[in-house]
Amino acid sequence: MAYMGACGPVHLHPSIGLDLGDLGNSNLSGHLVPELGHLEHLQYLELYKNNIQGTIPAELGSLKNLISLDLYNNNITGTIPKELGKLSSLVFLRLNDNSLNGPIPRDLAKISSLKVIDVSNNDLCGTIPTSGPFEHIPLNNFDKNPRLEGPELQGLATYDTNC
Repeated sequence: MAYMGACGPVHLHPSIGLDLGDLGNSNLSGHLVPELGHLEHLQYLELYKNNIQGTIPAELGSLKNLISLDLYNNNITGTIPKELGKLSSLVFLRLNDNSLNGPIPRDLAKISSLKVIDVSNNDLCGTIPTSGPFEHIPLNNFDKNPRLEGPELQGLATYDTNC
């Protein structure tokens, strides 16, 4: 299988016992490919501070052993896939400093292991979830999203207005 690499595709087989993928601040460019979702043993996908473009593949939601997804400080666009809510082992989700838009998927509130969420400095819209792990996330982790309207008032306001 081919994956994005610094000088072209990197070929890996899904059965490789890869558990650490820290390529942060490595001057990488390119797109995240759906085939990353086949790396079933991957625990850490650290691609922060690079020049990654394009969208987050929904297939990353298949990485059941993933503990950390750090894609911050790139040029990632599109929405946060609701499939990331299937990442039951996820502890760290840092997507800040990109160009993401759309609502924060409510499926993320189902991840009981999630301790750190940072989606600041994007173009997200709607409201901030308040259930599950979102109860303990500082509001500044949602800053600099001009269309994000603040914590939702469950039962009192329509979710995802202006979104």
